[in-house]
Amino acid sequence: MTSSWPETPVGADPLPGQLDRWLASRGAELVAVRRHIHAHPELSHQEFETAALVARELKLAGLSPKMLPKGNGVICDIGVGDHVIALRADLDALPLPDTKDVPYRSTVENVTHACGHDVHTTVLLGTGLALAKLAERNELPGRVRLLFQPAEENMPSGAPEVIAAGGLRDVAAIYALHCAPLLPVGLVGVRSGPFTAAADKIEVRITGRGGHTARPHLTSDLVHALGRVIVDVPSLLDRRVDARAGVSMVWGAVHSGDAANTIPGEGVVRGTVRVLNRDAWREVPNLLTELVHSVVAGTGAEVEVKYTRGVPPVVNDRLATAIVAGAAGAALGPERVVEAEISMGGEDFSFYLEQVPGTMIRLGCGIPGSDQKFDIHQSAFDVDERSIGYGVRVMVHTALAALSAGAF
Repeated sequence: MTSSWPETPVGADPLPGQLDRWLASRGAELVAVRRHIHAHPELSHQEFETAALVARELKLAGLSPKMLPKGNGVICDIGVGDHVIALRADLDALPLPDTKDVPYRSTVENVTHACGHDVHTTVLLGTGLALAKLAERNELPGRVRLLFQPAEENMPSGAPEVIAAGGLRDVAAIYALHCAPLLPVGLVGVRSGPFTAAADKIEVRITGRGGHTARPHLTSDLVHALGRVIVDVPSLLDRRVDARAGVSMVWGAVHSGDAANTIPGEGVVRGTVRVLNRDAWREVPNLLTELVHSVVAGTGAEVEVKYTRGVPPVVNDRLATAIVAGAAGAALGPERVVEAEISMGGEDFSFYLEQVPGTMIRLGCGIPGSDQKFDIHQSAFDVDERSIGYGVRVMVHTALAALSAGAF
C-alpha cells in the first residue's frame, strides 16, 4: 500500500511544520482507511459505522468531533478563532453491486462506493489529522471545520441536515472536492461560476376517456397526447429560456396501456430537468407547468403536473475559486491545475453555497494505463489511490490559504 502514496510533487511548495514527512508516514494508514470504507459501504441516511470510524480517528488525534443528531455524520472544529473555513466530504455509497476483483471489494450486497465518497471521506480525514498537528503547535491561523455529511446521493439529502445542526455557523467560506475518474491522477480541475446543474424531477400524468383504436375520435387518445408532451414540451422549453442558462430536459420513463388495439384511460411520463443558471432554475417549474397544459389542452384530456425540486446548481464563487486554484498550484505544482468541465449532474454541495461563498474542485483519480475508462456511478468504478495523497495536500494548502486570505 505504500506504493499508493505519492511522493511530494516536483515544484510543489512544502507544507508547514514538516507535514510532508508526517503525511508520508501516514500514507499506508490512510489508504487502509479508504479500503475499509470501500469494503463496508453504507447507503444514504445509514452511514452510522462510517461516521463512527471518522469520529474515532479524530478523537485519537485529540480533537472533539460532534455527531449529527441522527448519528450518521460528523462535525469537528480544529483550532481557535472567529475566522472559520469549512471543508466538506460526503459519506454515503450507491445501491449498485461491486463487480471489481480486488481485496477491498464491497462486502455488502448491491451496495458500493461507485462515486468516490470513500476517497472524499479519507481525504478530509487526512486533512483534519494534518491540521490538528499544526494546531497542536499553535501554527494554524484560525479555525477549520470538517463536515462529514450523510446522504449526498439521495433526496432529501444530508446537506440541509448539516446546516440545521450548525455546520455553517460563523463559516466564511466552504470548500470540497469530488473524484474525477476521467481526469488523470495528480491533476485537479477548478472552475469559477456554474459547476454542476440543478437536478429536478417532473411527472406528467394524463387521464381521459379511453376506447377502441378504431374510433379515436370518441376518446382522448392519451398515447397521442403523451407523445405530444414528450416531443413538444422540451422543444418549447428550449425556446422559452435563454440558451445560456444551460437547461436540459430529458424523459426517462413512459407508461400507458397494454393492448395494441385499445386506447388507455391513463398515461404517465417522468423525466429530469437540469439547469445551470440559478435564476432560470427558479423560473422553470411554473414555465414547464404552463407548457404542459398548453400542449395537452387541444386533446381533451386532463393533465396533472408534479414538479419535484432536487438540488440547486453549484455555482462556484470567483474569489474562493481563485484561492483554491492558487492553493492547488502550491500543493501539486501550477502545471497540475487545469480547467474543470461543467457537469449536468447534481450535487447537494449547492445547499451550502446558497448560504456562504465557496467552491468545489475535481480531484483526478484516473488510473494510468488502464484499459477500462471508469466513470462515476458504474459498478466497476475504482480509483488510483495516489489521489488520496494529492487530495490531502490540496485541501491542507486550501485551508491555510483561505484562513490567510483577507476576504475570507
